[in-house]
Amino acid sequence: MFQRIREFLNSLLLKELFQGLALTGKYLFKPKITVQYPEEKTPMSPRFRGLHALRRYPNGEERCIACKLCEAVCPAMAISIESDQREDGSRRTTRYDIDLTKCIFCGFCEEACPVDAIVETHIHEYHGEKRGDLYFTKDMLLAVGDRYENEIAANKSADAKYK
Repeated sequence: MFQRIREFLNSLLLKELFQGLALTGKYLFKPKITVQYPEEKTPMSPRFRGLHALRRYPNGEERCIACKLCEAVCPAMAISIESDQREDGSRRTTRYDIDLTKCIFCGFCEEACPVDAIVETHIHEYHGEKRGDLYFTKDMLLAVGDRYENEIAANKSADAKYK
């Protein structure tokens, strides 16, 4: 009975409303933490997974040996690979495509690769205006890898002690 009277008085005196207003007033005059995005950037985790890239060896040869482990491990089935054998008996990809509209950026492809051919970079500022813009072919992935190889190598070496 006493509990019901207390609940009635709390609702009559709008206790919850004033508690909410007190909380709002507490944060009203504190400094704001809004980030002005293009000029200011928030810190990024060293293990952030962004745009995919295919890497090359220092001599210019592509690293991918067409083992198709990344294609097999991809839960979203976003990777498709076709391969062919060369004259010297080594196997290389003729087609390596990633559909980023399907990709869930889980990083399994990067972990499965035995030669560090496919990596996920720290690039997050890319977009596509139509669906086909986010379908990356082998040449496009190699171009991303060539452009950002120094950054990729630095991130790989910084993360090596944790693997």
